[in-house]
Amino acid sequence: MNIYLAPMEGITGYIYRKNQNKFFGGVDKFFTPFITPSFKGLPSKTERDILPENNDGMYLVPQILTNNANGFISLCKILEDYGYREFNLNLGCPSGTVTAKGKGAGFLAYTHELDCFLDEIFKSGYTISVKTRLGRKDPEEFYKLLEIYNRYPISELIIHPRTAAELYKNHPHYDMYAYAMEHSSHKLCYNGDIFTPSAYDTFSEQMGKPDNIMLGRGVVINPALPRILKAGGYVTVTELKEFYFALYEDYSRVLSGPVPLMHKLKEVLTYMLMLFEDCDKIAKRIKKSKNLREFDAACQELFSCSLKDRDSHISLSREG
Repeated sequence: MNIYLAPMEGITGYIYRKNQNKFFGGVDKFFTPFITPSFKGLPSKTERDILPENNDGMYLVPQILTNNANGFISLCKILEDYGYREFNLNLGCPSGTVTAKGKGAGFLAYTHELDCFLDEIFKSGYTISVKTRLGRKDPEEFYKLLEIYNRYPISELIIHPRTAAELYKNHPHYDMYAYAMEHSSHKLCYNGDIFTPSAYDTFSEQMGKPDNIMLGRGVVINPALPRILKAGGYVTVTELKEFYFALYEDYSRVLSGPVPLMHKLKEVLTYMLMLFEDCDKIAKRIKKSKNLREFDAACQELFSCSLKDRDSHISLSREG
């Protein structure tokens, strides 16, 4: 089984990817947080994120968010100069600010325009995978979308089986993923709500063991999850502590001061906190910390707590 790390804006940049790969491993393919084409070229932050020297030892795929075919192809050409040969089209982002512009999962509502867009970008000859949702509002929109996808040489179809309107609510539509398994002409990858080994087992029992899965929030909660799914075992507090302080050190080098550093680390810990037992008071202190001194003291206490059972249920309202 191949495991991919889903892009999560603000979290899974090169520093996070590098340290997850170093301390835990198990990820076969990483994806950048989405990049939007710009006539000004790559912003410096994006360039740092995709520089080969910042992603050594990892297979990285740039993810592109656009509904403009010329913009997509132009960005591929820029990224090709950095050594990239595979690209991912984001048709899965359900954020209202994205879908309102007809991008991400919002593009799925415009099937004629999407068909023309795909026709143009696949004429470029680039290797392109697609991350998609089932549609804008109704899961049954996926029947038409899959017909369109089957017309093109998509290298891999990564499916999060919810609509854009559902965001991360309700249960993923396994029936629609099963439909894709039967009717898609492409290699498939499943994405959605696999946060624990037991969640993976439940999916496998119902759908069969997948060849490829994409994990997002599950990895940010437990960065050892890919390793555990492949080889068994557990994550330890010591591992998490070492990983966290490596992130701390790396972020402190590139962020401008203690406040941005604290906010960045809070983003990561908001997820990791779900692994720890009986830490509600510490979690509140972490989230309400007004300065780095308060934040650091609460984090030190956190790593003296015990971890939950590895199969403890985790329910979330955000995803990658």
